[in-house]
Amino acid sequence: QVQLVESGGGLVQDGGSLRLSCAASGSTVSINSFGWYRQAPGQQRELVAPISHSGRTYYADFVKGRFTVSGDTVKNTVYLQMNSLKPEDTASYYCNQGTYFDFGNRYYPNNSNWGQGTQVTVSS
Repeated sequence: QVQLVESGGGLVQDGGSLRLSCAASGSTVSINSFGWYRQAPGQQRELVAPISHSGRTYYADFVKGRFTVSGDTVKNTVYLQMNSLKPEDTASYYCNQGTYFDFGNRYYPNNSNWGQGTQVTVSS
């Protein structure tokens, strides 16, 4: 059974940085793909950045150049480094283990494999 535990959220000022962690158990970072999502109140959950088992990544336009997703196969943890944070980045951030298709560079979540989320609040 896959368990994903996010951490690292908090309150930060406009322009600040945070690093989110997603610790995986029952799943191995080196052979699986993961995606970071976010959901603001009243909004749909949206994909922020996925990473394939081989380290391939892509980013939503609204975070491109500011966020970086990475994986640590020793710690079996996926990270989301968030720089130059903006108030509109305020949301709950979730980790998912799903499927990354290299052809077409697409990520599909597995709705059975979500973490509990971590709250990020960016003040202006």
